Amino acid sequence: MTVEATAAPGRDCYHCGNQVPTGAPWSITLDDRARPLCCPGCEAVAHAIVDGGLASYYRFRTELPERPDDRQAIRAETWAVFDDPGLQRQFVHPEADGGRVHATLAVDGITCAACAWLIEHRLNALEGIDTSAVNLTHHRVRVSWDPQRVKLSRILAEMAAIGYQAQPYEPDEAQSRLQREERMNVRRLIVAAVGMAQVMMFSIPIYVSAPGEISDDFLALFHWLSFALATPVVFFSARPFFRNAARDLRTRVLGMDVPVSIAIGGAYLASGYAVLSGTGEVYFDSVAMFTCFLLFGRYVEARARRRSGHSGNAMSGALPLSAIRLTDGGEERILPASELAPGDRVLVKPGHGVPADGVIEDGESSLDESMLTGEYLPVTRRPGETVTGGSQNIESPLVVRVTHSGRETRVAGIVDLTDRAFASRPRLAQMAARMSHLFVLRLLLVTAGVATVWWFIDPSRVLWVTLSVLVVTCPCALALATPTALTAGHGQLRRRGVLVTRANAIEALSQLDRVILDKTGTLTTGRMALVETRPLGDLDEARARALAADLEASSEHPIARAFHPHRDATVRARNVVSRTGQGLEGEIEGRPWRLGKPDFAAPAQSPSPPGEGQWLLLAEAGEPRAWFMLQDQVREDAADTVTALKALGLQVELLSGDTPEAVGRLAARLGIATWQASASPEDKLARIRSLQAGGEQVAMVGDGINDVPVLAGADVAIAMNGATDLARTSADAVLLSPRLTRIVEAIEISRATRRIMRQNMIWSVCYNVSALPLAAIGIVPPWVAALGMSASSLVVVGNALRLNRFRSAVTPFVPTPRLVNA
Repeated sequence: MTVEATAAPGRDCYHCGNQVPTGAPWSITLDDRARPLCCPGCEAVAHAIVDGGLASYYRFRTELPERPDDRQAIRAETWAVFDDPGLQRQFVHPEADGGRVHATLAVDGITCAACAWLIEHRLNALEGIDTSAVNLTHHRVRVSWDPQRVKLSRILAEMAAIGYQAQPYEPDEAQSRLQREERMNVRRLIVAAVGMAQVMMFSIPIYVSAPGEISDDFLALFHWLSFALATPVVFFSARPFFRNAARDLRTRVLGMDVPVSIAIGGAYLASGYAVLSGTGEVYFDSVAMFTCFLLFGRYVEARARRRSGHSGNAMSGALPLSAIRLTDGGEERILPASELAPGDRVLVKPGHGVPADGVIEDGESSLDESMLTGEYLPVTRRPGETVTGGSQNIESPLVVRVTHSGRETRVAGIVDLTDRAFASRPRLAQMAARMSHLFVLRLLLVTAGVATVWWFIDPSRVLWVTLSVLVVTCPCALALATPTALTAGHGQLRRRGVLVTRANAIEALSQLDRVILDKTGTLTTGRMALVETRPLGDLDEARARALAADLEASSEHPIARAFHPHRDATVRARNVVSRTGQGLEGEIEGRPWRLGKPDFAAPAQSPSPPGEGQWLLLAEAGEPRAWFMLQDQVREDAADTVTALKALGLQVELLSGDTPEAVGRLAARLGIATWQASASPEDKLARIRSLQAGGEQVAMVGDGINDVPVLAGADVAIAMNGATDLARTSADAVLLSPRLTRIVEAIEISRATRRIMRQNMIWSVCYNVSALPLAAIGIVPPWVAALGMSASSLVVVGNALRLNRFRSAVTPFVPTPRLVNA
C-alpha cells in the first residue's frame, strides 16, 4: 500500500506528513492534483524532487519520513521540570495584557541567519505561541506564549527536536558557555591552520616540479602524509559544519553549512579514494585551506559581533551579586542581591555597585551611571533622590531604601526591552534572510548542472570545478549582510544612551520626515525654577526668598522644589496648611503669611501679576510683599537639537497641552515655526494621523502618560529618560540620557546603519553573481574559491564594524559650566 492511502489529503503535508497550518499557501501539483505542503522548506524539496524527474519517489514510497513528534527527543516529559511554577517565577514574566508570558532562552548551536529562521519558523508554527525572535548576536531567543495553550516544556522540546538545545537565559552561565565555545573554536582553528601549513608543505613541491621530476615513491609518500594531516582537519576542525549540515537536512532547511560540508566531504573522500587506489587527483590542500579560511572568517566575525554586542551582555550583569542590608538595629548583613525586597535598607560603600533601584535616605555622593545613560560624567545624588541599580558609587557611603529589586529593576527592564527589539526585523533584514535561505537550494541545483556539463567536457576536472562552485558561492556574506550591521548599529546607539526596543525602529528613524516634540518634560526639564524675585516695600530679595522657601519646606509639590535651595535655618514657619490649587498659608514669627495665587495671597486687593508667565505672590496679613516668577527650565541643548534636526532636512514641530503664551514663547526661543498649544491627547493623535495621511514619516518625542496614545500612533515613538513606565513600554526607542541631542545622533546612526546594510547586500549579491561564472568555467581553483568566500564575509563584517567608529556630524553639546561664588 502506498502512503497516499494513509495520509489525509488537505490536512497532512504530502512531503513529510506534518499537519498543514490553516490557510497555508504551499503546495505542489502531481498527477494533475494539488498536494498540500506545510512549509516553504517542504515546498522547495518537493519541487526539487519532482523537477529533477524523481516524482516516482512519491508514487512508490511505502511510508512517510519519520516525523519529529515521534522521536524520543521531542517528548515533553524530558523537559517537564521547566513547567514547575516555582522555577518559572525566576525567568518567565507576564506580558502587559496579563494573559501572555514571555521568557528569554539561551540557545546552543546557532551559527547563521538560517538557524534563526528555522527556530522562529518552527516555534511560530506551534499553537499558543505569539512571537519568537532570535538574537543572533547573543544566541538568545525571546518567546511569548499563552501558558493555557502551550507549555514551556513543549517549546524546549521542539527546539531540541530540530537540533538546538535551549535553557533559561542566565547572564553568568551564558557568558561562561560563550567562552567555552570560543576556546573550542580557537582549538579547531589552530588544528586547521597547522594542518593547512603542513599539507601545503607537501603540495607545493608537486605543483612547482616538472612531470617526472619527483619519483613515484616520493609522490605516494607526500600523498599519504597529506592524507594523514588532512584527516584531523576534516574530523575535528570541520566537525561543526557536518553537524550543522546534518541538522539542516534533517529539518529540511538548507543552510549555508550544507554546500560547505558537501565541498569538504566530497574533496576529502575523492582524495582519499585517489590515494588508496593510486589513481586520480588529490585535493587535501584545498580541503585544509578551505576549512582554515572558513573557520578564521567565522571566528573573526563572531568576535566582532560579540564585541559589538558586549554592552548588551554587560548590562545583563550590571547588578552586583551581593548587597549589604542594614537591620533595624543598624547591623550590616551581607546577602545575595537577588534576596533584596522593596523596603529593605542597604549600605552602598564607595567603589561598590548599587544592588537595586531605590531612594537615598542618608548620604551624598557622586555616581557613575555611564553604563545606563552613556554619559561619562558622574552625577551627584542627595537624600530623597532616586538611584538606579547597576550604577557605581564613587565618593561617599550611601544608605538606600530599596524600591525595586531583581527582575523589577530598571536594568532588568532595559535587558528585556533589548531582547524585545529582535522580535521584529527591518524590511531589508527580512529580505536578506529570505534570499540567503533560498539561495542555497538554487546553488545546489546550479552546482549539479555545472557538474553535469563538465562531465561531458572534461571528466578529470569535474570534481575540483564542482568544489570551486560550491565554495565560492557559499552565501556567508549574504547571511551576514544585515545581522552584523544591525548589531553594530544597536551597539553604537546603546553606547550613546539610546535604547532601541523594536528593531524596525532603526529603519523608520532613517526615513523620517518630521519630528514632533512635546514641551513639558521633553524640551523642558519638567522642574520649575525661580527665575525672578520682585520685592515690594522694604523687603529685600534674599529675605523674601527665605520666607517663601520656609513656607514650601514641607511641601512635595513641584513648585516647592524651586524654593528649596533658598531655605534659611533661622526662619521657621509654623502651622503651615496647603490649600489645593491656591497656595500655602502659615505663621512666621507670629505673623500670618500666604504664598500662592494673587487672589488667594491678597484676597482684598487681588493684584495683577507684573508680567506674562507664572507668578506667585507672597503676602503678609493680606499685604503683598513680593512677586516670584517661576519657569519650567528649558533643556540646555534644546536649541542645538532643533537646529541639528533642521540641518538633517527634517521638519520640527512643537505640540503641547500648555497655554498658547507659554508654548509660543518657547517656540520662538527655539526657532520652531510650527507649533500648537492647548492640545489634548486626541488633538495630538489627530495631528499625527493627518501628517501620515499626507505621506510623512513622523516621530513623536514625549514622556508622560498623556503622551502614550500619541506615541503609539507615531511611526517612531521616542520616550525621554524620565518618562513614565507606560510611555517607555509604548516607545520604539528610549533615551537613557537626559540629552536631547541623542535624538539627532540616533537618526544619524540609523541612517548610517541602513546605508551599510544596503552596501553589504549589494556587495554580497555582486560577489556571488560575478564569482559563480568564473568558478563554473574552471578559472577559479578550490583554494582561491575558499580565500574569496572568506574574504567576502570579512568585507561585510568590516564594513558593518565601521559603525563602531561613527562620529556625529552634529557639533557635540557641551554643558555650560556652573560658576560658584567663593
